[in-house]
Amino acid sequence: MKNKKRVIIIGIDGVPYDLLEDLSNRDIMPNFKKLKDEGIFKKMYSSLPEESSVSWSSIITGKNPGEHSIFGFTNIIEGTYTLSFTNILKLKAQPFWQKDEQKKYVILNVPMTYPAQKLNGFLVSGFVSPDLEKSVYPASYITKLKNLNYQVDVDSSTAHKSLSLFFKYLFKTLENRIKLYRFLWKEIEWDYFMLVFTGSDRLEHFLWTAYENKEHEFHAKFLEFFIRIDSVIGEIKEQLNKNDILIMISDHGMENTKLNVNLNTHLVQEGFLKLGNEPKKKFNNIKEGTRAFCLFPSRIYLNKEGKYPKGCVTPSEAEDLIKDIISSFKRLKYSQDKVINRIFTNHEIYKGPYLKNAPDLVLLSNKGYNLRGNLHREEIFESDIYTGKHSYDNAFLLIKGKNNIESVPKNPSVEDVVPIMNRLYGV
Repeated sequence: MKNKKRVIIIGIDGVPYDLLEDLSNRDIMPNFKKLKDEGIFKKMYSSLPEESSVSWSSIITGKNPGEHSIFGFTNIIEGTYTLSFTNILKLKAQPFWQKDEQKKYVILNVPMTYPAQKLNGFLVSGFVSPDLEKSVYPASYITKLKNLNYQVDVDSSTAHKSLSLFFKYLFKTLENRIKLYRFLWKEIEWDYFMLVFTGSDRLEHFLWTAYENKEHEFHAKFLEFFIRIDSVIGEIKEQLNKNDILIMISDHGMENTKLNVNLNTHLVQEGFLKLGNEPKKKFNNIKEGTRAFCLFPSRIYLNKEGKYPKGCVTPSEAEDLIKDIISSFKRLKYSQDKVINRIFTNHEIYKGPYLKNAPDLVLLSNKGYNLRGNLHREEIFESDIYTGKHSYDNAFLLIKGKNNIESVPKNPSVEDVVPIMNRLYGV
């Protein structure tokens, strides 16, 4: 099948364009450099908010959140203040591997694909996947994965105990992922092969400073992870047929964290949010008189009458309230720094039948400010173990070969990946 046209997508979760530009130019990632120099390499916009659940859902469907219905890892069930967790059962648009049953697919470790759904081929879901047996389709492969000691995700809690231990599990998870890709590459006669590395995101969250600081204790270990990824890129490149399409992507970028910003604390201090004294109740602790609240990481919802049990915002009040909230966040500063870069209304960034489920506002921070939706935090500004935060405007897109430039928008976003793939494949 040497002349058969196939599609290979390699995802490296959370990796910014600038990091790959740097590591490839320094020959730390020579295989990526060769592809970059001989192909198309662009910055790509993430989703809003710049969160993996939203961005990967857009990547695999080619749709806007208003069309696929995923706005975050959690949502509040309408008529309650109870949080529900998002998974693929709540995705309202088809992923690309469900659209042509004549093609065969291998889908390996794509976030937000749990529980594994039927397809023509093989799928093991990426994070969040609490049960390995529900993460695999078809179930006949479960024994193989268990024999490989396959793990969906590195146990990030180890980083809170020991960064050395974190690296041990990071590389172990990576090596088992590589073993599975190698097995599936030959086991299944596929048309589409999608492989996502997610350890990169975990590594950058905990140790972005190890990348930036060459004197850091774990600088060499940080680079070692990307050297290993690059070796797999080179391995895959050598196995490509002349007609194969290779696309490489990330779902969002990453940058240094200055401070975490507790948006709900700001809403409390500004009088928009009123909470009781029972933190364990989470959003069920919202009191009468609340006009707005924030869900992770930066989604602002009006407490609308008829939508929530203690909703009090009427349609006639909503427009003025939104203006007041926007004004409040525009004034938010740390020292002399403005914290918020842009504030989007839902109609500015979303379209489609699920716009009614969208947040009323989405906030985008200035560089280094990590927006969060935690409740019951005393201070607006805090620090913790994390040194890297998601960024919106510097995910990356790489396409093998320069003759495909007409298929790529000038300023691509995560919603463009499937349309680009379809154009290259001839769909």
